[in-house]
Amino acid sequence: MPADNPAIARIYRDQSRQVMATLIRLLGSFELAEEAMQEAFAAAVRQWPGEGIPENPVAWLIRTGRRKGIDHIRRGQTARRYAHLVGEQEEGADCDDWQAIEDDQLRLLFVCCHPALSLDARVALTLREMCGLTTEQVARALLQKPTTLAQRIVRAKKKIREARIPYEVPERRQLPERLPGVLRVIYLVFNEGYSRSDGESVTDMSLSDEAIRLTENLTRLLPEGEVFGLLALMLLHDSRRGARDDENGNLVTLEEQDRSLWNRSQIDRGLKWLEQALTLTPASPYTLQASIAAVHARADDSNETDWRRISRLYAALYRQHPSPVVALNHAVAVAMCDGPEAGLALLDGLVGNKEILSYHLFHAARADLLRRAGDVDASAHAYQRALAMATQTPERRFLERRLRELSFPV
Repeated sequence: MPADNPAIARIYRDQSRQVMATLIRLLGSFELAEEAMQEAFAAAVRQWPGEGIPENPVAWLIRTGRRKGIDHIRRGQTARRYAHLVGEQEEGADCDDWQAIEDDQLRLLFVCCHPALSLDARVALTLREMCGLTTEQVARALLQKPTTLAQRIVRAKKKIREARIPYEVPERRQLPERLPGVLRVIYLVFNEGYSRSDGESVTDMSLSDEAIRLTENLTRLLPEGEVFGLLALMLLHDSRRGARDDENGNLVTLEEQDRSLWNRSQIDRGLKWLEQALTLTPASPYTLQASIAAVHARADDSNETDWRRISRLYAALYRQHPSPVVALNHAVAVAMCDGPEAGLALLDGLVGNKEILSYHLFHAARADLLRRAGDVDASAHAYQRALAMATQTPERRFLERRLRELSFPV
């Protein structure tokens, strides 16, 4: 959007979702808020280079966006479309209510995850509208077609408008039934930040940080074991951020990471949240995943990792959540315990699943186990299949490096 001005582009990247969330509350419409936000940033591009960036750019953008939205409402065609909003907006909500503004993204999260919407729609809408991911990125995260996702998002917005779903955090008695969809959405947001689906970098700190912040808010709003488990899981994963790529932006595998670069403060926080989660939900999916991450966090180096325990935890997780990706991770853990052939036998059992065959990390994992087993030709073929599907630049460089190590052309 404001690509020619790096400072405004950075504000757009980091703050546009906050501006959008507040404008939805103030203007009462996804579509109107989107138009108003874009016009506010267009005004910033025109005015800020000469006037300077305001002391509080978010407040400026919200106020400007609200004025633009009201202008839209007062115009003829738009006034007919949004006639029911005119009275509300002329009374005006306080654009400087910072407690309300800070809570707006949490409100938006619960609206996007409302039970009136299908689970797929909740996930897609939140990733698109709250986090600003492209339709292609959302589709890739959910292993779906972009056209399908686009249609689902349009239908979800229509449903929110027609059902008049309130823009609010639910009452406490309603929270338990609303929580699972919200947690799934947050974790997908975190995953997109922790391991970007495409692009030049491994991570996007703004997304992973936002997911952690949202979950910290939820621990205060709803102190349940699965919330604690998810926060523990994200903190333990995010603690490795500084070791996941080298100074040249190349991907570094977990096995090869310099663990002195892991964030010990985050690990300690994650372990404390895990302890609280285990007292409440010892066998729940996020808590089990956090327990797996904790095994890695407690090992001083990869050789000390208790892969047998990790294998058992993945088996328990598969009983709770029988997905092909969990089965893939279980196979890798078994390979680390019992040898690559044992892991390959489990991976062979997944080849009938079309979803997993379109997942580049399945082929990358298979390639690695074949490499460890000494089957160079089969390993190279699997690396080539993974490379053909990978879109993240550091992952592609890593796969190309593995192929060169096997003396195969890239």
